[in-house]
Amino acid sequence: MAIRDDQKFSERMNTAAKARAEMLAKVKARAEAAKATADERAKERGAIAKARDERLAQRAEEKAKAAAEAETRRVADAEARKKADEEAKLTAAKTKEEELQKMMQLLEEQKAARDARYAARKDRQKKGKR
Repeated sequence: MAIRDDQKFSERMNTAAKARAEMLAKVKARAEAAKATADERAKERGAIAKARDERLAQRAEEKAKAAAEAETRRVADAEARKKADEEAKLTAAKTKEEELQKMMQLLEEQKAARDARYAARKDRQKKGKR
């Protein structure tokens, strides 16, 4: 019976060795296939990275362009506000000058009326004394 057990053991050892050899062959075949496709994968990764870099550069360019446009709008708005403020000051100064002229004219008219009343009173007084 020992011989049968040895044969069974040796058969099991041979079977295990064959299985290991087949697994090793599979691993080697996969490694060869991976080596064959490694260049393709590297090219794909390179293309993906290049596309990503281009997108990032494009976004940065768009962001810079948007910032420049915003700055231009801000400057234009500031100039428009400044111009509007200047126009408002000029209008206010003009209005103030017109009011001053009206006030001076009113004062002159009041003075003329006062002088006319004074002259009339003086004339009445002169006529009364004669």
